[in-house]
Amino acid sequence: MKNVYFLSDAHLGSLAIDHRRTQERRLVNFLDSIKHKASAVYLLGDMFDFWYEFKTVVPKGYTRFLGKLSELTDLGVEVHFFIGNHDIWCGDYLETECGVILHREPMTTEICGKEFYLAHGDGLGDRDTGFKLLRTLFHSHTMQRLFSALHPRWSVALGLQWAKHSRLKRIDGKDPDYMGEDKEPLVLYTKEYLKGHPGINFFIYGHRHIELDLMLSSTARIVILGDWINFFSYAVFDGEHLFLENYIEGETKL
Repeated sequence: MKNVYFLSDAHLGSLAIDHRRTQERRLVNFLDSIKHKASAVYLLGDMFDFWYEFKTVVPKGYTRFLGKLSELTDLGVEVHFFIGNHDIWCGDYLETECGVILHREPMTTEICGKEFYLAHGDGLGDRDTGFKLLRTLFHSHTMQRLFSALHPRWSVALGLQWAKHSRLKRIDGKDPDYMGEDKEPLVLYTKEYLKGHPGINFFIYGHRHIELDLMLSSTARIVILGDWINFFSYAVFDGEHLFLENYIEGETKL
C-alpha cells in the first residue's frame, strides 16, 4: 500500500517567522516529494497562522501551498484538513477549490486495520480558563459575523498581528517544553479517553509544537507532531508501522 502522512502547525504567513517564504517552499517541496507515495495526507491544524474566509474574499498569498494541495487531490491523494485554533474560520474555499476534506472536530478512523484518533489538540485537556474563553469566542457564530463586518484590509491585518503577538509573548517564540507524562494536558486527556475507547491504536495531535512519541499501553501510542517552523516534522504510516520523521531537503525516504 501507499503511505499515509500526518503533519501540522506550519503557521504559514506568520509575521513572527522571518523565514516564512523559505518555510512555505520547504513544505511545498515535501508535499511534492510524497505525491506519488501517498494515499492520504492529514493536515492536523494551524497550517495557516491566520485564515479567515469572507463570502467572496480569501487571504492573500499561499499560492504555492494551495496549488500543491490541488495537485495532490487531482492525483487522487486524499487530503484531510483539520481546523486549528489559528485557522478555525474556514468556509468552503479549500474544499471547492483545492479538493480537500475539511474536519472541524476530532475524528476516529480506521487505516489498514488500525484505529486512529486524530485532532489538532486545542482545548483537549487544557485547564487554562483564559484560553477556553478565547476559544469559545473564536468559535462563536455571532462573533464571526461581527468580524466579517470589518473590511478585510483591517480584519486580516488584525488577525495576523494578534497571532504574531501570541507567538512572541512566549520565550524565544517557542511553546513550553514537554511537561512530563503526569502533567502534559494532551497526554492526560488521551489516557482518560483511552479508558472508554481501548481499541484505539494511535492518537495523533498537533498544537503543542513539541515532538512526542509515547507508548501508553502495549497497543496504544500518542504522537505529537512538532511543527513546520523549527522541526519540519511529520509522521508516516506504512500500513504496519508509524514513524515520526524530520524532513531534510534533498534526502529521499520511502
